[in-house]
Amino acid sequence: MTRGRKPKPSHLKAVQGNAGKRAINHDEPVADSLTQVPPPPEWLSEIGVEMWERVGPWLVSSKILTDSDLANLEAYCAAYNRWRQAEENIGQHGLVVDSPMGGVVKNPACTVANEALKQMNTFGSALGLDPASRARLAVPGAKDAANPFAALVGKKR
Repeated sequence: MTRGRKPKPSHLKAVQGNAGKRAINHDEPVADSLTQVPPPPEWLSEIGVEMWERVGPWLVSSKILTDSDLANLEAYCAAYNRWRQAEENIGQHGLVVDSPMGGVVKNPACTVANEALKQMNTFGSALGLDPASRARLAVPGAKDAANPFAALVGKKR
């Protein structure tokens, strides 16, 4: 087994920057980013599809989403659906529920919600969806697109 952190893929170094100036693996397989959001999988619930349609366009426009990342996006949306359903259950039944043996116990939906949040964090980080991952992203051309005066720079009088 190898030790330490997993090496950052070269395409992520290009998008996020190579602050450590570490060597780039030029022999690494390259995946092209998708140019449009594929349709969500048929098995994904309505809540998951809503998240797919909310997050997918940003991932494509940021040139983050590739074919190999679709499973991460599917898992993120499925975990989001589980989290929402668990939170609705907690809202209806409370944090504690009656036990079949008598007394009260923690609502099992609390465990489902916590696990789903962990999964969302894992898959969302891989896609750059959490604030810490997003802060490391450097989307090519983003500064120029946001600056209306960028076209004026470099022009001679």
